Amino acid sequence: MSHADVIVVGAGIVGLLTARELQRRGLHVVVFERDSVGRASSWAGGGILSPIPPWEASDAVTMLAQASESVYATLAGELAPTGIDIEYTRSGVLQLGETIGTAAVNWMRHSGAALEQVSGPALQELEPALNLVFGTAVLLPQVAQVRNPRLLVALHRDLLRRGVDIREQNPVLGLERQSGRITGVQTDNGFVAADNVVIAAGAWSRKLVPLRVEPVRGQMLWYRYKPGVVQRILIEGDQYLIPRRDGVCLVGSTVEQTGYDASTTAVARTRLEAVAARLCPALGDLQPAGQWAGLRPGSADGVPAIGEVPGCSGLFVNTGHFRNGITLAPASAVLLADLLTDTKPAIDPIQYSVGVQLYS
Repeated sequence: MSHADVIVVGAGIVGLLTARELQRRGLHVVVFERDSVGRASSWAGGGILSPIPPWEASDAVTMLAQASESVYATLAGELAPTGIDIEYTRSGVLQLGETIGTAAVNWMRHSGAALEQVSGPALQELEPALNLVFGTAVLLPQVAQVRNPRLLVALHRDLLRRGVDIREQNPVLGLERQSGRITGVQTDNGFVAADNVVIAAGAWSRKLVPLRVEPVRGQMLWYRYKPGVVQRILIEGDQYLIPRRDGVCLVGSTVEQTGYDASTTAVARTRLEAVAARLCPALGDLQPAGQWAGLRPGSADGVPAIGEVPGCSGLFVNTGHFRNGITLAPASAVLLADLLTDTKPAIDPIQYSVGVQLYS
């Protein structure tokens, strides 16, 4: 029988960064993953490091996003020894068809971030590949992106180098408690004891803790295009185009209540092809190079549950980030680690209360 200071259930972006933060604080961490690292949701997103648009996000989401923003530039350097470039790029965002309203102004004043109204010829000069139907946009020059599949591979290598035990294809079947305290987990290979357990299993978290977290399918397309032709992330409403450094363009995404069905559909392909052609007409002449789907951990208001589960000492959760898992993961990991190690957190944890997210 083995023993860990902390077991983290789930090896997506939230689980990996949580494990990393706990290991950095001197704890022996074991990570259990039902599939392969990052394969449920984290790899499938776009990697935009901001809620979109940021002025519509709740205060709880905004606080985590702002605390996470500066982490990725540092993290890119820290992960360089793995040999993986996570492609941290401050590409900026164009919010198409929008003007700077009161909410945006208030957000700008509070965050200190820059916004710029761009219209007419200036917009076309800024992004020549953009569809001419868009006459105005709001530019957010500070928004960055990462290539999340690369980020996950780099984190995996980094954690192994740090001595974190990552057990893939090894689902946690149940939790063991005694006298109101967590004692460990049951797996296919038997019981593993731990002083603390963190559930960071995304949409699968509710299978271990009765959380109000539901799987929400998101489908995307990708295109092979020319490097540098599209330079900024293009967003209209909740649809977007994300250019990568090598010319790959991601187009997304759907929001579907389909349970744990992660299959792709022809209907979504047709819809997203239309999005691609509208944002960048040149993509309308190309066939998508691929289509995929991921299952996001949706919560009622998009605010994650981070903290200890009431009534069970040592059992924590860090899940429910919905479409902002990559964006919020660094600060979520720090907050969780603060709570687990009895360190005063910089962010008030009350707004992420686990009790609010539990089924009664």
